[in-house]
Amino acid sequence: MRRIWLLALAGALAVTFSSWGKKKKGEETQVLQLPKDPPSALTAETRRLVFQVTPLSAKGLLSQQTRDALKWLLHSTNGAAIVKLRAFVAGSGDLRRVRELVSETFTEHKLALPVLSVVQVGALPLEAAQVVMESTAVAKKEMSQYGLVYISGQGAPAGEPLDPVLPLAEQSMRWLATAVKAAGSEPRDVARITCFLSSLDRYAEVRQLVQSSYSGAALNFVQVQRAPARAVAACEAVARLRWNTGAAIHMLNPEGLAQSPQLSQIALIGAQRVVLTGSQEAFGFQDADARLAFERLQKSLAQEGASLREVAFASLYPLSTRISEQVRKIRGEFYNGARPPAETMLPFQGLPSMDAGFAVDVVAVKE
Repeated sequence: MRRIWLLALAGALAVTFSSWGKKKKGEETQVLQLPKDPPSALTAETRRLVFQVTPLSAKGLLSQQTRDALKWLLHSTNGAAIVKLRAFVAGSGDLRRVRELVSETFTEHKLALPVLSVVQVGALPLEAAQVVMESTAVAKKEMSQYGLVYISGQGAPAGEPLDPVLPLAEQSMRWLATAVKAAGSEPRDVARITCFLSSLDRYAEVRQLVQSSYSGAALNFVQVQRAPARAVAACEAVARLRWNTGAAIHMLNPEGLAQSPQLSQIALIGAQRVVLTGSQEAFGFQDADARLAFERLQKSLAQEGASLREVAFASLYPLSTRISEQVRKIRGEFYNGARPPAETMLPFQGLPSMDAGFAVDVVAVKE
């Protein structure tokens, strides 16, 4: 009897295992799709570009705040197609998660992916806030008759890291006002201002200072590092161009602003189209690594019919003062020396790749 029982049990198990190995009719193995990578560069119509900054939130951690920021953007664009996102992340969350969530969200809504830059900063103005996003989108109608103005970050540094930021922000804003006027624009033409600060102490006063002059602009404020080497305030801006320059790109370096052969203070973009890029990281800390980053950026621009020699504005995100000096030395090999771009470069807290020394993204004209 025991032998018969064992044979019966073995037969039952054989039937069970056999059924596990067979698929039911219509049953298919589910394969999870990896999120798509955002494009490295995109072309957009200059005169239709609009700019937004997401509200800060302290609800949840990085993933939830990123989803909430993207949801806010998708519901507030009024039909404009988002072509570029720049995310500033505070805290210890994985910066790569932002890229994944951007891909998932845009794919879920059947929208084309934007170019993307993700940078870690020291702090945001709201406690527990972990991300703020800047959006560049293409509106359904023309927003600026003649083009756009990009103004370099007007950096006002101090000698000591704990020096108060408010006086530095006041100086930065005076220089920004000089730049707006020199470009032929007015305060109401300014579409977005980003202020990079060494500290968020007296943030409310800094924000009121900016908002009082540029009430119609989307505003963003970030502390660039947790423990900066020196105090600084550097506010950059994008504004609508009010006159026909007669050129695809025209650089200005007016009196009253810092003069440098390596950069321009103001870029006037009259070209019909611009190429926007996501951030290109330098993997490593040697000069050769920096050159490779610019070479990869050049290839991305070339795919859209543009070039590093036609860059109007560059954003550079080095992780130290030493790396900033390296970038200053290398970048001139790729830019148009007779017409260097406007730019903002300050040391930041971190980048998505652990072995990255700096990142760079640009706005280039497409003639």
